[in-house]
Amino acid sequence: MSVSRKPEIDWRSVGRRVREIRGFDANQAVFARELGVSQGQLSRYEKGESEIGAAVLLRLARKSGKTIEWLLTGTDKT
Repeated sequence: MSVSRKPEIDWRSVGRRVREIRGFDANQAVFARELGVSQGQLSRYEKGESEIGAAVLLRLARKSGKTIEWLLTGTDKT
């Protein structure tokens, strides 16, 4: 029986995608409030300093129309 390895998630890349979703002219505090997190936490997400939990990933996916797969990997499997 082979053991499958979990794919590594590059949280800095995830953070860049979160930043892309927020938009470059959007206020970080307002966006954080919409996601139900603090501005400081959103900043840590965008810098890749903190892993994003499932509930916030789901909110980001719904808000952006992107998949959680895209948020985590940058690609959508089709």
